[in-house]
Amino acid sequence: MTDPSSVNVLDDPCVRRVAAALASFGVRGQITVLDADARTARQAAAALGIELAQITNSLVFRADRDDGAVRPLLVLASGAHKVDTLRVADLMELRAISLADADFVREHTGFTIGGVAPIAPSHPIETVVDVSLSRYDQVWAAAGHPRTVFPTSYDELLRLTGGHPAEVA
Repeated sequence: MTDPSSVNVLDDPCVRRVAAALASFGVRGQITVLDADARTARQAAAALGIELAQITNSLVFRADRDDGAVRPLLVLASGAHKVDTLRVADLMELRAISLADADFVREHTGFTIGGVAPIAPSHPIETVVDVSLSRYDQVWAAAGHPRTVFPTSYDELLRLTGGHPAEVA
């Protein structure tokens, strides 16, 4: 890419962390730099010219456990789905889950909202992967910055994240 702003995005520490993680797993898909921020699944799908359902939303939730502890939970959901928080809480045997705020997301993943990658969080994070993503040979996920994404597959997401397959909508 000759666009200097693209080079700067690829040098972002979060993007470099994701690139290193992808390489360590032997992933062939390259990180793609979009022309503009894609902070929503709809924006990412439009920028890539793909179906909304092929976007992997990385949604961080506050998971309230029965022992009173609050931990992060990463739900990788199809961009076409709204996560059913009651279903996911029940599936994961949690008291409740709620969408995390920007500070919680940053603290527990090292990423900002709009660029949360499904891999390479700053701390280990339990992950759930939407089974509807399996309908597609290729899906796209955030790569550490609102302008970066990478191609992957449902099976690869399970492998990269150690995630639990589930119906989340």
